[in-house]
Amino acid sequence: MKLYEFVVIFGCFLLILAQIPSFHSLRHINLVSLVLCLAYSACATTASIYIGNSSKGPEKDYSLKGDTTNRLFGIFNAIAIIATTYGNGIIPEIQATLAPPVKGKMFKGLCVCYAVLTFTFFSVAISGYWAFGNQAAGLILSNFMDNGKPLVPKWFIYMTYIFTITQLSAVGVVYLQPTNVIFEETFGDPESPEFSPRNVIPRLIFRSLAIITATTIAAMLPFFGDVNSLIGAFGFMPLDFILPMVFFNVTFKPSKRSPIFWLNVTIVVAFSAVGVIAAVAAVRQIVLDAKTYRLFANV
Repeated sequence: MKLYEFVVIFGCFLLILAQIPSFHSLRHINLVSLVLCLAYSACATTASIYIGNSSKGPEKDYSLKGDTTNRLFGIFNAIAIIATTYGNGIIPEIQATLAPPVKGKMFKGLCVCYAVLTFTFFSVAISGYWAFGNQAAGLILSNFMDNGKPLVPKWFIYMTYIFTITQLSAVGVVYLQPTNVIFEETFGDPESPEFSPRNVIPRLIFRSLAIITATTIAAMLPFFGDVNSLIGAFGFMPLDFILPMVFFNVTFKPSKRSPIFWLNVTIVVAFSAVGVIAAVAAVRQIVLDAKTYRLFANV
């Protein structure tokens, strides 16, 4: 099967999950997502360590590829991707600024969120780079196969992929909620019952259209890493590192002589510059990849 066929299958699965009525119905899915995230990260880390310690893995080469320009843009491209990864904490970050008791609960959730992100992200990144060096792929699971030959047991690879796909499905449902809310506020009737035909039919139509559109675009443009960096540069970096500091200074009005005021200003200026460069790097990478990719490419 080709990549776009797998994308369509995943889109059909997400189409079913997208019909969950409200954000409050996702608490159990969020818990399952957390467990799966820890599970596939542990699998990826374990497999990398196993391959790195065996004779099956490639010869380790930690030299940097490309010229200075490509390396520099690659750094900022990676920063944008990391911003996307840590952008998962946006919802608890926003809610942690609300009045008690929500503030206390969300702050605890925020701490757990970043603890999980730090553990999973760095465990996979460090072990993967140690095992494969500069041959480490953007999707580390791709390195577990060498010319069609598995470097770890096949059942282990299948299990890791199942964990990953299931967790991505849960994350996709969570990220659909803001769009779903807009659809329901625009086309729904708040005076009618939630499960009345007046609300169910528009919900089914517009949620399905959103999934079908996203699935079509994903199948046509398989630039997963490039899209991540683009979203990170234009979306998550301003939301995570710039706007909160601006809002803090505007809302609480700390003295211009206080360290917190100038710390926030410094963060805003620094990450604004990084964000602009990262955006340029992301667009540049998409342009470069577009020369080799084609619509519905099997990459």
